[in-house]
Amino acid sequence: MPRQLRPVGLDFVESAPVRLVFAREMAAPPDRVFHALNDDVPGWAQWFAAVTHAESVDDGAGRAVRLKGGGRFRETVIAAREAEVYAYRVDLTNAPGARAIAEEWRLVPSGAGTHVQWTFAVDGTAPFRFVVRLARAGLGRAFRDAVGALDRRLASQSSVGPDAGGQQ
Repeated sequence: MPRQLRPVGLDFVESAPVRLVFAREMAAPPDRVFHALNDDVPGWAQWFAAVTHAESVDDGAGRAVRLKGGGRFRETVIAAREAEVYAYRVDLTNAPGARAIAEEWRLVPSGAGTHVQWTFAVDGTAPFRFVVRLARAGLGRAFRDAVGALDRRLASQSSVGPDAGGQQ
């Protein structure tokens, strides 16, 4: 059964009771990374192994996401500044114990590429917070693998030509 979570803003990313922060370098420039995150929501299932389905909803203001293992999320985009930040909060989920969840993808130019920082910010019951902290290593590995896969995907699209644009 879906649970309604507390609506949070971008400030929650800095103030959440549990914050997991991961970072990785990419060869792709920030504008290409941003467009993959923001404009090609269905493409997430191609490069983020935990995602089995993702679609843009509400004319791009939200997302519907399904994960391996049965997790379901209905999200609202709370920040989308080109080549800088992409963030969303979870409004509905089937995750037991969650009270608030937000994720932020911060993009910083790094040479010709991008320094990507992902913050996973949550609040919930004590057991939920414990499980999220326990999952730190797995979430970090999932992030690193996803960013690597996205970088390879963007590199292969740019080798096809400038009109590849993230759509398949």
